[in-house]
Amino acid sequence: MGVVYLGRTEAGELAAVKVTLADQAEDPDFRARFRREVAAARRVSSPWAVPVTAADPDAPEPWLATAFVPGPSLAEAVAAHGPLPPRSARILGAALARALAAVHAAGLVHRDVKPGNVLLAADGPRLIDFGIARAADETGTAITATDMIVGTPGFLAPEQAEARGSEIGPPSDVFALACLLAYTVTGRLPFGRGAVDALLYRTVHDDPDLRGVEDDGLAALLADCLAKDPALRPTAAEVAGRLTEDAPHGADWLPPAVVRTIAERSARMLALPDIEPTEPGRPRPPRTAGRRKALLAAGGALLAAGAGGGLWAALRPEEGSGAGPDRERSWTIGVQADLTGPQRALGIEQERGARLAVDAFNTRADRPFSLTLTTADDAGDPARALAAARRLAADREVAAVLGSTGDYTTEAVLPVYEEAVLPLMSVSAGFNRLTEGVSRSFTRACPAHPATAAQLSYVLQSFYQRQLKRPVGRPGVLQDRVDEQYSWQFAVRATSLLRSYGHRVHPRVVPASLGSYDSVIGEMVDAGIDAYLHAGGAATAAKAARALKTAGFDGPLLAGPRVLSEDFLKLAGDAADGWVIGSPAADTAGEPAAKPFVAAYRKKYGRTPGFYAGEAFDAVGLLIGRLVMTARERGGPLPDRAALADAVRINHYRGVMGSYRFDREKGDLDTLGTRLYLAERGRFRFLSDAPTEKPAPARKTT
Repeated sequence: MGVVYLGRTEAGELAAVKVTLADQAEDPDFRARFRREVAAARRVSSPWAVPVTAADPDAPEPWLATAFVPGPSLAEAVAAHGPLPPRSARILGAALARALAAVHAAGLVHRDVKPGNVLLAADGPRLIDFGIARAADETGTAITATDMIVGTPGFLAPEQAEARGSEIGPPSDVFALACLLAYTVTGRLPFGRGAVDALLYRTVHDDPDLRGVEDDGLAALLADCLAKDPALRPTAAEVAGRLTEDAPHGADWLPPAVVRTIAERSARMLALPDIEPTEPGRPRPPRTAGRRKALLAAGGALLAAGAGGGLWAALRPEEGSGAGPDRERSWTIGVQADLTGPQRALGIEQERGARLAVDAFNTRADRPFSLTLTTADDAGDPARALAAARRLAADREVAAVLGSTGDYTTEAVLPVYEEAVLPLMSVSAGFNRLTEGVSRSFTRACPAHPATAAQLSYVLQSFYQRQLKRPVGRPGVLQDRVDEQYSWQFAVRATSLLRSYGHRVHPRVVPASLGSYDSVIGEMVDAGIDAYLHAGGAATAAKAARALKTAGFDGPLLAGPRVLSEDFLKLAGDAADGWVIGSPAADTAGEPAAKPFVAAYRKKYGRTPGFYAGEAFDAVGLLIGRLVMTARERGGPLPDRAALADAVRINHYRGVMGSYRFDREKGDLDTLGTRLYLAERGRFRFLSDAPTEKPAPARKTT
């Protein structure tokens, strides 16, 4: 929608100022929505709802200001510190129910009650963001049409999930409040997670999962609020009456860890510097380049040293290495990885690449400090990942972290690192939703899974069209539901693009419980598929490979990065031969700049590097270079995490495995980088980089 600034009134009070983007403000529908948001928020009067203090919906860039709450959101607090105890949940629920009662009394429906829209303060919670609220008697408009699903899946009532616009009202907010409270005390959503379509289906048809709600009275209330029929749910005022806890009169309503977070953020607000004047008509003083700009340039030069040799040249030891100027001063780089779980092969390679980068830095004569490496094994488990992230974040000597190996563990720990403003960089987590929200801490040094799926679609459209005597016309796409989010993202992107090229895609979705793939593969082959794309993991790809071999299929066989695994080769046997795997993982043997890195790896570990070791070396090298830059600027004894987080995404960066450029706002890799590998005789052989230019869509004929 725009940007939220921290502002200060002339009286010294802090405010959150939402300013819309100018190009969006030119859209009449967008401006109408913003005008409605202001009007809606001004009609709500409750101590538990953040008030609007000023607004100008007709400005060239419409804006509104609300009171500023220095505490974390409920989503941040639960992710960083775990579920809240029952008493905290009751106080939270009572306050939010009273806020919703005020919303409903004003004739409004909030429609997006979720943990991210609840801020925690020492004196109680605050409900925020009336951006999609609407009048209870308002009919569908271009902004809120009756067939449009508006809100956040997982917190939508059945009538919202099915876009039954005429039935959406105050009971919908009560349903969402119950979902929020269940999440608050269990850390889980009552209808689970996963693909949006599956989540919406469960919301409409399944009973809620309230396991872990140990307070019997609260569990009974949540069950009533989660009734499928809106008429059977209690009102917000009735919910407040059944939650008998008194309103909070101090910070003791929250666990100590959450109170510390609130206190730390409040203290930061007291230490804010003066703000430049921004009244209309008053010019701002010109900025000078100053010391910071010079240091940023110096940091970029450090990383660009020896461009032909990549980062290894920048970190290799100088002739006659001696003691650094502050060799007794030591900071730490953390590695959070799956070292003992299902992706341990990748996690171990990433830990080794990171260790080589730290070792190379410590041999420099001119290093401004020394580095140590600490590891945290999350075993690929989100719960263990949270504990590992909290340990690393609590260690003030840890300046930055590489990790995590997997998508789900990375997703689980993002709020922890965001709360600590601790830079986190991953070279293998590819869920697109990891960078959908604006994060200050997270940077991704690999393409998202849908980008890899897109490049494999280009391969089918262009490479095989040239290589085969018969062009691909009816590709089959199989989505397994073992790793549902990955498979869904991959299949949706590939299917959409292949159809845009004029292909008659034959898609299939199979349940996680399916043992043999012979039947479904046989049906796809009988339907006339002439290429096969697997949207799933190594184990199910092996099942498909054996079934395709049995069926005598001889067309192109493709799969994504989950299949670039020794497990696929072992489970599929000779049926793996001929498969082409697309993955962001680079081939170290094919990168001339990586030769010194490969030699160092062989010397230390006795074999050639595996997948993602080189990328981990690059990522940690980038973090080290930025740490040098911010250390020179700050000159303090401890790492300035916030300054480092801001510096990570600046400038173009050349590593031993290639070039990296990041989206400054989202932290996503700004370049494509899918490599193609051929499975043959029990190993993977590098073929080529995947095409980056998509072919023109097929022309329609009349």
